[in-house]
Amino acid sequence: MSPVFPTVREVLALDPVRRGAPRLVAGEAGLDRPVRWVHVAEVPDIATLLGGGELVLTTGIGLPADDAGLRAFIGDLAEVGVSGLVVELGRRYPTEVPRVMVVAAERRGLPLVELRRATPFVRITEAVHALIVDAQLHELRATEEIHQRFTDLSVEGAGAAEVVRQAAELAGCPVVLENLSRQVLAYDPAGESADLLLDGWEQHSRRIRPTGRTAYDVASGWLVTTVGARGQDWGRLLLRWPAGADLGDGRPVGAPPTRLTILVERAASTLALGRLIQRDVEGLERQLHRTLLTALLDHSRPVDEIALRARALGVTLDRRHLVGIMVRHRRDTTAGHPPPGDGGPPVDGPGPPPPPSARPAPTTSSDPEAGPARLRDLAEAVGQALRETKLSGLTSPVDDQAVGVLLALPDAAAEERALAAFAAALRRRPDQPSPGGSGHRLTVIVAAGSGVASLREVRRSLVEARQLAEAARRDRRDLPIFRLPHVGLAGLLHLLRDEPRLQTFVERELGALLAHDAQHPREQLLGTLRAYLEQGRNKSAGAAAAHLSRPAFYERLARIGRILDVDLDSVEACLSLHVALLALDAIRTP
Repeated sequence: MSPVFPTVREVLALDPVRRGAPRLVAGEAGLDRPVRWVHVAEVPDIATLLGGGELVLTTGIGLPADDAGLRAFIGDLAEVGVSGLVVELGRRYPTEVPRVMVVAAERRGLPLVELRRATPFVRITEAVHALIVDAQLHELRATEEIHQRFTDLSVEGAGAAEVVRQAAELAGCPVVLENLSRQVLAYDPAGESADLLLDGWEQHSRRIRPTGRTAYDVASGWLVTTVGARGQDWGRLLLRWPAGADLGDGRPVGAPPTRLTILVERAASTLALGRLIQRDVEGLERQLHRTLLTALLDHSRPVDEIALRARALGVTLDRRHLVGIMVRHRRDTTAGHPPPGDGGPPVDGPGPPPPPSARPAPTTSSDPEAGPARLRDLAEAVGQALRETKLSGLTSPVDDQAVGVLLALPDAAAEERALAAFAAALRRRPDQPSPGGSGHRLTVIVAAGSGVASLREVRRSLVEARQLAEAARRDRRDLPIFRLPHVGLAGLLHLLRDEPRLQTFVERELGALLAHDAQHPREQLLGTLRAYLEQGRNKSAGAAAAHLSRPAFYERLARIGRILDVDLDSVEACLSLHVALLALDAIRTP
């Protein structure tokens, strides 16, 4: 991106100027000053008519004859801030400008140029002004594109990462969005090294202290604007434009052009608007946590990038002992049937209904927002438990039911102590009060996978924790933390429920009975078999559990034996059928 105005160096390279055989005799340090306009002058007091940034052209015929007058002339031009002075030789100065002008211009850093051949000044002014107008038109078009791009992003409800990416693309420069704690929420290195960009970011950011809401910090080379709205600032957007860098053609640049200032301010406005619209949704920090956890679970990003982004967020995952944790409520809050086994054996055939104590607790809600709200409450409780125990890690909901945590510990020796402290802090958190009732302690399942020593292995720990949390829903024990040794047969089968060989085993053992029940919906025999097996093959107890008379129960068992071609008095056959029933429950459990 180029500044709006050409520099003195660029003007000297124009063809109409080059035809005059220009020679720089003083002020080389000022060649990169921008030229706002070209002004032709033949009077000594021209400085009073200038506003700064002009390139002054003269033949020198009206300049003072004495040295003091020439020094004053140069001094006045420098004071008003002109970009440079071009003197055509021949009329007043045949071969060179007076030495006193050269010394005065050099001392002031004012570019002084001799034109050794006669040159129509009008050709120079036309060329420079055309260059300025073209640059201004280019700047205007770029500004319009900026406004249009960020308007579209606002309408589309684009996330912070997309807004930052678009800003970096338009600027061609690295862009970083940080919160007030100097933690990186989103970034785009614009093709540069992300490692170098984010290394030691917090310390580097705290040294960037511009004055004003939007300002350029020359010392660090960052253009900074505050992000927020309605008097509530929540971050900064930074764009790197290093002073003294070059634009690829060897020409160094100073402060960033105006359109970059417009760009960062429009990007910040888009981010602030998105925050206002989504203020009842997850914060940007939590969104980033979720992005990183999801990326670890589905391998969608390289682990080195995840470690880098987590470190910029204040969570160090490198050279740490990592433990995956899943936290979920005992019962799902979405509409549907309770998990198998939660409400006692099914009613099979005529008989009295089960007592109230045996009926499943309601798991549905008439409020469609109850599930997401309850999950957000759980996520907040998990985050608070981490803060309370001063543990470091990533945490966010990973699906509609569970909140995931990736705990980063200094070593493996701290694992058991840290998990116990986290679970205790979480259970001390009161649940949200329900209508007509009061709050109570969280009834949650906390499941932890095996600890790993590398981020590349962490998916195994997270997946193990997720499977354990799902399997623990069938476990009646109220353990502080479920680990792999706590999983019984039902839990093990739940972990294996997607295994084709387990599904084949279920079909082989129970397929004929399931087909019979499908053809005879009024006479479900699977429940009869379940009651018999769950009562330890005690037929009298099984009949009572199934709410059937003993003759009816015995007759049904006989039919089951014929359908499955098994001896229900055989311990080995019944063991196989019982395992198949537990596996069927695991497969059917959502």
